[in-house]
Amino acid sequence: MNDLKKRALQIHKKLLDAFGEPIWRNPLPAIDELVSTILSQNTNDVNRDRGFNALRAKLPTWEAVRDANAEDVINAIRPAGLANQKGPRIQQVLRTITEERGSLNLDFLAGLPVEEARAWLTKFNGVGPKTAAIVLCFSLNMPAFPVDTHIYRVSGRTGLRPEKMTVEQAHPHLESVFPPETYYAAHLNLIRLGREVCGARKPSCPKCPINKLCEYKEKTK
Repeated sequence: MNDLKKRALQIHKKLLDAFGEPIWRNPLPAIDELVSTILSQNTNDVNRDRGFNALRAKLPTWEAVRDANAEDVINAIRPAGLANQKGPRIQQVLRTITEERGSLNLDFLAGLPVEEARAWLTKFNGVGPKTAAIVLCFSLNMPAFPVDTHIYRVSGRTGLRPEKMTVEQAHPHLESVFPPETYYAAHLNLIRLGREVCGARKPSCPKCPINKLCEYKEKTK
């Protein structure tokens, strides 16, 4: 085990000690998670859920969302922000899946190698590596490591990734650093660390459970 992998595992264990074994909300079917994650882009979890729930209330099936008037979808998801972009994007993804698969079900992805499943998802406009990894990890229990803003920031400060690495490059890099069996918990606990301790503007370094494992040069005292 190289030094970086060893430190990643140490960080994972320290966060487990500090935060416990995290449990996300009940897993959604993969198609639901895909739509939810598209809605989550450039907004917070509360607004994402408001948009998702409003969409399901107005159009209870994904077939209904797919076939609806575009304005109806846009108006329903407005709480999630960027509705004029996300509405047509969601409908186009649903139409393309139907054309390729014959139904709106993504469970078949669980039978593919993870890289093949990832490539299948990311071919859609608006589905990047983070969205694909969330669907694979949380809905299909596949070894993928989603990298959001918090994880990107924390992994840079701690030295888990090169400073100038892009977000896109961070996905395969962190997958190579953390053991696959840790992806779920490490992802959620790193997000919690970023939200509660390692903030963007003023990290609370003295309160940080991984302070001694961190390479951040501007630690607060």
